[in-house]
Amino acid sequence: MSVHSVKEILASIQKGETTAADWVKTSLDAIEKIDGELKSFLTVTADHATDLADKKPTGPLGGVPYALKDNMVTEGIRSTAASRILENYVPPYNATVENKLRSAGGVLVGKTNMDEFAMGSSTETSAFQKTLNPYGRGHVPGGSSGGSAAAVAAGLVPFALGSDTGGSIRQPAAFCGVFGLKPTYGRVSRYGLMAFASSLDQIGPFTRTAEDAAIVMNAISGYDERDSTSAKVGTEDFTADLNKGVKGLRIGIVRNLTEEGLNPAIKAAVDGAIRALQGAGAEVVEVDLPHSEYAVATYYLIAPAEASSNLARYDGVRYGRRAEASSMIDLFEQSRSQGFGMEVKRRIIIGTYALSSGYYDAYYKRAQQMRTLIRQDYETAFESCDVIVMPTTPTTAFKLGEKADDPLEMYLNDMYTIPANLAGIPGASIPCGFVDGLPVGLQILAKPFDERTILRVSHAYEQLRDFSWPKPELGVAE
Repeated sequence: MSVHSVKEILASIQKGETTAADWVKTSLDAIEKIDGELKSFLTVTADHATDLADKKPTGPLGGVPYALKDNMVTEGIRSTAASRILENYVPPYNATVENKLRSAGGVLVGKTNMDEFAMGSSTETSAFQKTLNPYGRGHVPGGSSGGSAAAVAAGLVPFALGSDTGGSIRQPAAFCGVFGLKPTYGRVSRYGLMAFASSLDQIGPFTRTAEDAAIVMNAISGYDERDSTSAKVGTEDFTADLNKGVKGLRIGIVRNLTEEGLNPAIKAAVDGAIRALQGAGAEVVEVDLPHSEYAVATYYLIAPAEASSNLARYDGVRYGRRAEASSMIDLFEQSRSQGFGMEVKRRIIIGTYALSSGYYDAYYKRAQQMRTLIRQDYETAFESCDVIVMPTTPTTAFKLGEKADDPLEMYLNDMYTIPANLAGIPGASIPCGFVDGLPVGLQILAKPFDERTILRVSHAYEQLRDFSWPKPELGVAE
């Protein structure tokens, strides 16, 4: 049992050396062996996957096993968003990304753990289980897409999809030592994604390499008429620029990046990556992002406001588990009180307050105005550079329970990832070193719909990086 990339699996099947059934069995065996302790999956679809693999699926992902974060609906397969309120929900339809992956020949082997309704940065708010970090049993995998990141890092699947509202792909990718890409808002359909904050949510891939992410992006991106926010942009080949190198590219570094709480060893790893890219011919320029220091405060008004609206539907009548109650009002109260966890309740209360009469202009409207300034900062910065690089997170993966009782400390862990969601731009996290045995992520940002440049820089850096890469404590052997 060993780890293989998407590219390697496809090549093996195309040469006739292996079959889809072989790879699905390999993945299911790894899940059975390791996930009892890792706890990255909420549902394993063994029979479904075996049946699909036996039909010898064809296409650009023909025969490749994968996993989906459990906030993407799947027809006939339990989809919970890691919440008690949807504990037994079996959707009657597929999310667009699932249909696209199925059409491309991919084989779904299961649904992964996450923070409840994607609200969290550690996967500890899941109502069902706590996922461990493959590189440190006592540490979190990040969140909210921690299950998907851990499953890829441990070698249980070659790729998985997550969703990113404020860093929920990039932060766990950094914590687990895998590649994670948040596409431009509107690039990948959100139809069938259980909404947290509709103006910020975006689906993207976790993979072992930038090239694998490009292959997956070719399958899942594109306009979808069922998603009103889907961008009407043409399809493109995300692998096209991978081998162009970085010579001549302008790499922006932020002049006054907030470094409060930044681990000096992480800064050193990121600086080393920048020097490596510079040595390969990239030009380094300084840029300013003066309003980014307000991003966390802005995000924690806009995202809860949208969440309070989106989650109103889970009331025990329209959606969700129904509690025993003596009246209609009591039914709503009991169903939501028993169904939602503490972090979800906290954000619903904050969001409802921010939208309430008398406070809308003071909080929500001003947050939207600040969001515009943050987006304009990036527009100005990208006039003088092709990509912006910075740490993905200020720390490596923290210990389980370390920040569970301090929401503000937890929120600040996303201070480098949130601005990209507010600006709607694409961003990726790529491993750039290890500190005390835990992975460090380099974040690469680009202007809207320029994912190909992110993948180009990432692929070039993968050829340049030179650091000791320890084996995960929990995972398939390399």
